[in-house]
Amino acid sequence: MVAAIQMGNTLMKNRLMKLWQEYRSLVLFVVLMIIFRSVLADWNTVPTGSMKPTILEGDRIFVNKLAYGLKVPFTHISIFKFADPKRGDIVEMQDNRLRINGIEARYSNVEYTADAIFAIESYVGMTHRIELAPTGVSYFSSSGPVQVPPGHYLVLGDNRDNSADSRVRGFIPRGEIVGNASAVVLSVNYDRYYLPRMDRFFRDL
Repeated sequence: MVAAIQMGNTLMKNRLMKLWQEYRSLVLFVVLMIIFRSVLADWNTVPTGSMKPTILEGDRIFVNKLAYGLKVPFTHISIFKFADPKRGDIVEMQDNRLRINGIEARYSNVEYTADAIFAIESYVGMTHRIELAPTGVSYFSSSGPVQVPPGHYLVLGDNRDNSADSRVRGFIPRGEIVGNASAVVLSVNYDRYYLPRMDRFFRDL
């Protein structure tokens, strides 16, 4: 009986060694890819329209995880910090017009459609397109002023009247910010049978 058990253990070890020899390259590749996505860069699928019109449902976004610092893999523990996300201390929203530290953002290229209002929002060198409800008024149109506590950030979706951002979820701790979304890698249109949006491939954000 003892000999049979020892023989069985030997056969099992031999099988495991053979499997390791056959698939070790694949295993190492998968492990390195997981570490790469945890520490250096990743991509995320956008499930909602909270960042329309800048980011659309179906976009796959490239995330640079070294934009702000280096972290221990699979944790929020910082090894070295390169920078912090830009922010304002006091933010306020009145009639969908953003104010940071008393300075109001500028709005241009306002476009009215049956489904939404679009505009270019500019503030201290930052410029991006935002989307508002067709009437320009909603529950989210006005809020604040609020003071952002140290080590936290207030985030706003570009789809201002349809975004569960900090006005709903509260301030975001610095440690929860894992990287910078810098580009659309690829995009598919959920409303058109997942056809690719070729014009959005490799588009900078």
